[in-house]
Amino acid sequence: MTDEPVIRLDHFLQACGVETGGQAKQLIQSGQVMVNGEVETRRRKKLRAGDEVDLSGEIFLVTSAEET
Repeated sequence: MTDEPVIRLDHFLQACGVETGGQAKQLIQSGQVMVNGEVETRRRKKLRAGDEVDLSGEIFLVTSAEET
């Protein structure tokens, strides 16, 4: 079994430059963020390459470092 790279949802939103840490936490906990088509309220949700994050209709695709 290989260790697949992961990133926390709140950190992913910050890395995308969409939100600050506090803003990301608030948006996630208020149910305004979807992961793979489902509302996600856990800011520590682990994302993997291929996951899709929807924030107010803007879609972000999680990629691995090898894909960039």
